[in-house]
Amino acid sequence: MTNSIHDMGGMHGFGPVEPEANEPVFHADWEKRVYALQRAMGATRLWTIDGGRASIENLPPLAYLAASYYKRWFLGLERRVVAHGLVGEDEIATGRSIRPGIRLNRKMTLDDAKKRSFAHFDRPARSPARFKTGDAVRTKNIHPTTHTRLPRYARGKLGTVEAVRGCHVFPDSAALGAGDNPQWLYTVVFAARELWGGEADPSIKVSIEAFEPYLLPA
Repeated sequence: MTNSIHDMGGMHGFGPVEPEANEPVFHADWEKRVYALQRAMGATRLWTIDGGRASIENLPPLAYLAASYYKRWFLGLERRVVAHGLVGEDEIATGRSIRPGIRLNRKMTLDDAKKRSFAHFDRPARSPARFKTGDAVRTKNIHPTTHTRLPRYARGKLGTVEAVRGCHVFPDSAALGAGDNPQWLYTVVFAARELWGGEADPSIKVSIEAFEPYLLPA
């Protein structure tokens, strides 16, 4: 989550989340095609899942707000295929191929299609975990210009380590194509009033997954 319109958690002015009763998986056939394209291109391993998220997060604010869920997926995928030289902007503008395609080193197979995920994100630890269950921690008040998994509403806040989740790919590095850079991952629980102030419901607690580089001892 960059400091952009994408990071909407806890933001004022957008109203409550209103679940749709009996919501279908897809509202239109084109959404199914976008989902299929997303999975097929993910199998090429030209970018990481975090690189994919970053391409959506960096959409212009008006484009992001005006787009539906799968439209954002489509716009992000469009940006990625252009950035990796698979398609030219002129080809997107004309809606047809203008030059020969690029041969890929890998493509989706039938076995890939049967899997729910192409990858595992746990990695061997390079050093002991800095924190343990029950430790009081404070999140760093960071202001990233690239992808991060620490939401804006949870920055600079006091919480408690609820669980140690192991060592995993660090999204902030992976989004930039800078390698896995494995980091310890924790579940950290916060009081609602710590996150949103004295008017928040005192009975509510919120747990988030936070990587070690986001945390400081309280």
